[in-house]
Amino acid sequence: GYKLVRKGEGCNAGRFRVEYKARGQTIWLGDFDSAVEAAVAYARAVGEAPEPQAPTVATESEGLQLHLSDKNSTGYKGVVKDQGRFRAERWVGGRRTLT
Repeated sequence: GYKLVRKGEGCNAGRFRVEYKARGQTIWLGDFDSAVEAAVAYARAVGEAPEPQAPTVATESEGLQLHLSDKNSTGYKGVVKDQGRFRAERWVGGRRTLT
C-alpha cells in the first residue's frame, strides 16, 4: 500500500482516503477513485512530488505576439484567473487598468 492511504468506509467504500496530522491537526485531502491518485495527492501536499506542469501555451494568436510568463499559473503576462474566469490587466503609471 501507499503511505497514509486507506480504503474508504460506508458511503465511500471502494474509494481511497488520505488524511494526515500536521501541527496537531488532522488534514483531510479527500477521497479518490484509486490508491495511486490518493498517494499522489499526499506526496504533493507534503512536498514530495512536483506540481503538474502548466499546459503548453500558444505564443501567437490573431497575428499578435503573446507575452509568455512563468510567474503566474496562466502562462501569460498580464493575464490572471479570477473566480474561474480569465482577465487581462496591465499597469500604466503605477495604476492597474483592466482590458
